[in-house]
Amino acid sequence: MAGLYLHIPFCKQACHYCDFHFSTSMGLKGQFVEALLKEMALRRSYLPDPDAPLETIYFGGGTPSLLTGEELRRIFAAINSNFTILSGAEITLEANPDDLTAAKLAELAASPINRLSIGLQSFHEPHLRLMNRAHSARESGQAVRQAQAAGFENISVDLIYGVPAASHAIWEADLARLFELGVPHVSAYALTIEPDTAFGRRLRKGTFVAPPEEFVARQFEIMLGQLRAHGYEQYEISNFCQPGRESRHNANYWRGVPYLGLGPSAHSFDGRSRQYAVASNPQYVAAVLERGEVPLTVEILSPLDQANEYLLTSLRTSRGCDLAYLRDVLDLNLLAGRADYLASLTAQGMATLERDVLRLTDAGKLLADHITLALFADVPAPVV
Repeated sequence: MAGLYLHIPFCKQACHYCDFHFSTSMGLKGQFVEALLKEMALRRSYLPDPDAPLETIYFGGGTPSLLTGEELRRIFAAINSNFTILSGAEITLEANPDDLTAAKLAELAASPINRLSIGLQSFHEPHLRLMNRAHSARESGQAVRQAQAAGFENISVDLIYGVPAASHAIWEADLARLFELGVPHVSAYALTIEPDTAFGRRLRKGTFVAPPEEFVARQFEIMLGQLRAHGYEQYEISNFCQPGRESRHNANYWRGVPYLGLGPSAHSFDGRSRQYAVASNPQYVAAVLERGEVPLTVEILSPLDQANEYLLTSLRTSRGCDLAYLRDVLDLNLLAGRADYLASLTAQGMATLERDVLRLTDAGKLLADHITLALFADVPAPVV
């Protein structure tokens, strides 16, 4: 099986934390759709087995809910012309609450889309204004309720924690509102200040103050406790679901399943290499429509790259990292080469090691990036 990712690089306005590729100008939107359809035909053979049915399709962005009904119909017609879609495939569209009117939801419900990922981020009006979100706190809850009324049961929502505040009360209230909605999936991310964003620029000017690491860590701990108490499983560091309701598309990323990414800045993976398109709408459209070329950068993955990638993705999941597989298949023997560090992680309560499977504990998840870096094969062994 394989997946298809379509990057829709348009937004109404720029969120102050976002460093993904997008444009707030809609001038090229029509040409972009034409280019996307052409790229699909040009690159369908990228997947190891182009005739294998697609198990998942994911419209990401940007803001895919800005696509019109006619644009969606044309995209799905092209997908059906180039691929076979598995019966029961998971087909997700990311949406902003302000786009999800009753009419829009009826349009989406009539399409093949069967899962919505709604970018709520917060139910607190001042936090939404701080982040420069286009929707209001009222629309956050309303969008989910209207989507449920339109027949969408498979819904994920995004929340952001670690937003500057005097206490944890706002985050706790956000979680309480979330539980009232009863959605089966939640993606929760710590506010990250990237350099080339409005928050990054304000941080350099001294007009924005990021919260202390301890504040963010405590909100992570509050979230873990509350989500577990309400029956959600943490199957990846930032992703939680009711039993059996994980995102199949994202779970396949972490399992190393091949996927084809279409659109500017979209990444693809075929098991041996990664490819990503230029992060420029004008360059992408011109190259595809005028020259019949997709402007791609190709990275061939060495055995070391593949081992490190498996380590990076598996440690973020509840399945953990199979160190025997890493040794026997990917030729990276951490059981021998990092034995002291592994013992230190388990002794400090940062990880468990059972039957050669390394899993991070709640304490270890707070330091996941640091721990993973220390285990990478091309990084010197840490001093324990």
